[in-house]
Amino acid sequence: MPNAISTKSALRKTLLANRQAMSTEVRQTLDYRIAEHLEAWCIEHPVKTLGVYWPIRGEPDLRHVYEKLCQLGMALALPVVTDKDAPLRFMAWTPGDAMEKDRYGIAIPARGSEVRPDAVLVPCVGFNAQRFRLGYGGGFYDRTLAQAPRPLAVGIAYASSLTAFEADAFDIALDRVITESMQF
Repeated sequence: MPNAISTKSALRKTLLANRQAMSTEVRQTLDYRIAEHLEAWCIEHPVKTLGVYWPIRGEPDLRHVYEKLCQLGMALALPVVTDKDAPLRFMAWTPGDAMEKDRYGIAIPARGSEVRPDAVLVPCVGFNAQRFRLGYGGGFYDRTLAQAPRPLAVGIAYASSLTAFEADAFDIALDRVITESMQF
């Protein structure tokens, strides 16, 4: 039987290559559809504070819908990595706020207060039918979701990222996954 780490590593590499191979036009169309589903979910499940993400490495880009979510009365927050082995911290953020790059080159709020989101958008490299997420392998979201009180975890992915893999003991299932073609 193959080593689970190497299997997940190979799967991650394949999924990332597939995602990067999408044309800009296809990606924009899919991002728009995901944003529509997300907006509908937010209307149906209003939360006070929503943890969003700044897209990296070909993740669905939902920045265009973040302003609409603010107009719906949701406060937004962006994740910040404080330590390699720590859960993410979330900083209050509104579209248009000043941003800076963290040590990983990811845009984060230049200033703001720490908040605890009621729900968190979790970008997925891949996900399985049981709503377990395959990420980049750092464990940041798993550590974040392991904290109490646990926020609702909404995976964001392209439908083509649905794949089969075994969850590890430390993996935490997402409450929902939103893609361009489905929510489950």
